[in-house]
Amino acid sequence: MALSLSEAKILAELAQLLSLEALPPLSNVSQIGFYVEADTVVRLSLRGGGLTDLPDALGDLANLEYLDLSGNRLTSLPSSLWELSCLQVLVLGENPLADPVPDTIAKLSNLTQLYLHNLGLKTLPAALGSLSQLSILDLGHNQLTTLPDSLFNLTRLTFLYCSHNQLTSLGAAIGKLTNLIYFGITHNQLWDLPLEIGDLTSLQELRLYYNKLTTLPDTIGKLANLRELHLNNNLLQTLPDNLAGLTALRVLALADNQLRLLPTTIGEQNSLTHLDLRNNQLRELPDWLGQIDTLTFLDLRANHLRSLPNSLSRLPHLEKFDLRWNKLAEYPDWLEDLRQQGCSVFVSW
Repeated sequence: MALSLSEAKILAELAQLLSLEALPPLSNVSQIGFYVEADTVVRLSLRGGGLTDLPDALGDLANLEYLDLSGNRLTSLPSSLWELSCLQVLVLGENPLADPVPDTIAKLSNLTQLYLHNLGLKTLPAALGSLSQLSILDLGHNQLTTLPDSLFNLTRLTFLYCSHNQLTSLGAAIGKLTNLIYFGITHNQLWDLPLEIGDLTSLQELRLYYNKLTTLPDTIGKLANLRELHLNNNLLQTLPDNLAGLTALRVLALADNQLRLLPTTIGEQNSLTHLDLRNNQLRELPDWLGQIDTLTFLDLRANHLRSLPNSLSRLPHLEKFDLRWNKLAEYPDWLEDLRQQGCSVFVSW
């Protein structure tokens, strides 16, 4: 390979700071090294290199498309970083940055993936919303209390990860992200969801566990492509009546809430395989629960059940049925039939 003088110089400078080597074409770019294509450096990974600073000459890698700086000890970033206009993937996570991400990030207009996880961020620049090519954005494990309105202009986003922050609400503008496939906003302080959550009609996986949700908007039933809905560890006492609209739903995780009743529309699910109801306040189960013949996993641990509907004996594909820590007066004989069918049945004796 015949690198330009400036690129060779910056690689030599970096090589003095850590062990840097050329990577083969199909290598995992998460290791420390660089990849050359057409006599220019297009990928550079300095992940976990123990770096405390970066040379300004980093900006000389003008054709760089992938840059991973995660897992170092960087407290600041050189201004030249924001001149790398060819960057498509930028990974900055797991660094103790002392300063917020600057507005000059807007210069990286070709970014499709941006990872800002675990940086101690309290705010985000409004300029983030100008990165119109972004499809993946990771903001997890920070100290964010709000998201800038401009973020919701990123209408090409398919993956948005905001978990482990201090967010208390989502604005109505969330409904603009109609291409989202995955939305993770666990371990926050959300009390409710906007009606516009129902506009995310491409969504396949929604993770909301470890928040403070007391209700869900009826519009959640509009998410016809949703496959997984994770609501564990909230404060839900009831569920909307229109869950039948979730026609693609396979996983419904409701553990560690305060549910006393289940809406009948859960029984209308045609694709549901996993239903997790552990640690709620259910005292009885409806007969229609046995109509969900696609179920393979049913967790009823730690409720207040005293009996079981016989309809549960007719779940033909059930592989795991957990009944521990309830108040059942007796166990029905058909539990043994389920075992004979290959189902793992767990009870407390």
